[in-house]
Amino acid sequence: MARPRIVIVGAGFAGFTAARELSKLSRGGAEIVVINPTDYFLYLPLLPEVAAGILEPRRVTVSLAATLPDARLILGEVDGFDFDARTVSYRDPDGGTATIGYHRLVIAAGSVNKLLPVPGVSEYAHGFRGVSEALYLRDHIIRQIEMAAGTDDPAERDARSTFVVVGAGYTGTEVAAQGVLYTDALVKARPELQGRVRWLLLDTADRVLPSLDSRLADASDAVLRERGVEVLMRTSVKQATEDGVHLSTGEYVPTKSLIWCVGVRPDPLVAELGLPIEHGRLVVDEFLTVPGHPDVYAIGDAAAVPDLTRPGEFTGMTAQHATRQGVAAAKNIAASYGTGRRRPYKHNDLGFVVDLGGFDAAANPIGVPLSGLPAKVVTRGYHLLSMPGNRVRVAADWVLDALLPRQGVQLGLVRGASVPLDSSAA
Repeated sequence: MARPRIVIVGAGFAGFTAARELSKLSRGGAEIVVINPTDYFLYLPLLPEVAAGILEPRRVTVSLAATLPDARLILGEVDGFDFDARTVSYRDPDGGTATIGYHRLVIAAGSVNKLLPVPGVSEYAHGFRGVSEALYLRDHIIRQIEMAAGTDDPAERDARSTFVVVGAGYTGTEVAAQGVLYTDALVKARPELQGRVRWLLLDTADRVLPSLDSRLADASDAVLRERGVEVLMRTSVKQATEDGVHLSTGEYVPTKSLIWCVGVRPDPLVAELGLPIEHGRLVVDEFLTVPGHPDVYAIGDAAAVPDLTRPGEFTGMTAQHATRQGVAAAKNIAASYGTGRRRPYKHNDLGFVVDLGGFDAAANPIGVPLSGLPAKVVTRGYHLLSMPGNRVRVAADWVLDALLPRQGVQLGLVRGASVPLDSSAA
C-alpha cells in the first residue's frame, strides 16, 4: 500500500466521527475507507419526528460523500475479519463479496434492536431503528386511523385506534409523546374517532426514563398523562398476536400496532469474532484498542469501553459516548503514526435531552434540570449543533410544522415485510 489504509466498519455516531477526525488529522497522509450499508449517516435522535410527520426523512440522513470528502466509501455489510492477514470481508448491495486489507482497523458496527423471548413479538411488532422503520410507522399510523374511520365495526375501530409502545426509555417515551400528538392531528377531521384513540406506554421499570433524574422523569410522565397516554409501569407483554397483545397484568389489549422500543444490543457480528466480549460488546482497553491486537480499535455500541469516571463499569451505549470515542480513537490512531500521543478515553456525562413534542421537552445540560419551553429550546439547539449537516433544512421543517398543519397521507414506500424486527440494524 502506497499509503497506510485505515478501515472503519460502520458510519454511525462512532464510525462517522472517527472518519471525520482522521480526515482532519491525516491531511491526505492515510487512505481512509468507510464500509457502511448506506451512503448516509443517520441522526437517530430525530427519528421520532420523522415518524410523526414533522421532519422529511432526508433531513435526518446526512450524505457521507458530502461530509467525508477525503474518505472512500464502500457500500456493504461486513461479514468477517482476518486479524492475522489484516483483511475485512464484506458483501455489497448486489450480493457480491470482496475483501480489503487494512493497516489500522476501527470496528464501529453499532447495534440492533433488542429482542426478548416473547411469543409473537418478532412477527407482529414494529421496530424503530432506521429511516425505513420510521417511514413505515408513519404510514402505519395514518393507515390505521383511516381504516378505523372507514369501518362500521366498533371493535375493529377501537383496535385500529389503539397504539402500544413497549419500552419507556428515550426512544419509547419520545415515540409515544410525538405519536399521540400526531394522531390528535389526524382525527381533527374525523369526529367519529375523537376521544377514541388510545396510546399505551409500558415498561418493566418503576418509572419512565429510569436512567434520568427522577424530577425530569416525573415531568415527562406528567406530560404523557396530560396528553392521555396510559403509562403502565411494571408491566410487560406476555404474548403478541395479529389482533392484540396480552399484558403481564392479565389484560388483553386489542390492537394492530405494537411498537417495540425496549432498547438495543450490540451488532451480533461482534460476538462472532472469537475475542473476549462483555454483555455482547467487544472488550477494549482504555485506549480503545483490542487486547492482543494493537492495530484494531473498537468504539461505540460495539465496544465495552472502561468508564474511567466510574471504575469497574463500562461506558453507556449512547450517542454522546460514541461521538467522543470516535474522536479519541482517531487521535490515538494518529499517535500510532507519530502525530501527538495516545490518551485514555475519559468522558464525564454532559447531560441529556428528550423531546416530548409540542412545546415540551426534558433536558439536563451540565447537570441543570430543565423542563417545558426552556428544555425545548435547549433540546433543539443541541440537535442543531450536533448534526453534521442539514441544519437549515431541519430548522425550516420545524418552522413549517409550527405554522402549518401536518400532512396526513400515506406514501406507501415501505412495506411491513421490508422492516423485520429481528434484523433491524442501526
